[in-house]
Amino acid sequence: MSKLRLSITMSLDGYVAGPDQSVEHPVGVGGLQLHEWFFPLQAFREMHGGQGGTTDASTAVVEERRANIGATIMGRNMFGGGPGPWGEEPWSGWWGEDPPYHHPVFVLTHHARPPLEMQGDTTFHFVTDGIEVALEQARHAAEGQDIWLAGGASVANQYLAAGLVDELDISIAPVILAAGERLFDRLAPGALALTQIRAVDAPGVTHIKYRIASGSR
Repeated sequence: MSKLRLSITMSLDGYVAGPDQSVEHPVGVGGLQLHEWFFPLQAFREMHGGQGGTTDASTAVVEERRANIGATIMGRNMFGGGPGPWGEEPWSGWWGEDPPYHHPVFVLTHHARPPLEMQGDTTFHFVTDGIEVALEQARHAAEGQDIWLAGGASVANQYLAAGLVDELDISIAPVILAAGERLFDRLAPGALALTQIRAVDAPGVTHIKYRIASGSR
């Protein structure tokens, strides 16, 4: 069966987004600091249609995370557009006409809307029936490949608490946010039995990957 793989960047004090997320501050106030290791990479620029960039120890990690992914799951905050109903001219994402996914993306939301087809084989599907239905739909769409759980914190924590995540890949940035959205928030003590698979020290970040043991699911 395909795996559900969570990869996410976290501050030293456990936040994956800063406070006051909005259209002006998509990852919260100060949240962009978390991703300063990623923006200069050639891999990042190519994903977004750019050129140039650097190559370092993070490059292989990024390539590994993108390998064998057939679908993505994300929350409404990560897709963006603000809370509440979608409105007459609904939000179409942060990524322009050609988002960097190139496969089906399932967005968890309380507000239904039709699928949104974009360039480059990306289609956003809006799921109102909860995390397990979204995972079932993503598995079907992935056709045997793995599923990337992209975030944000609320959705990630729901899947972790439900024991549905198979691998956890955390990039720890040397940043203290002091407020915002925490990973592992309200998980029960001992909820996750983790086995470390690898650790990579790279400029401005440390990448640690874990397998979630079957006893915690």
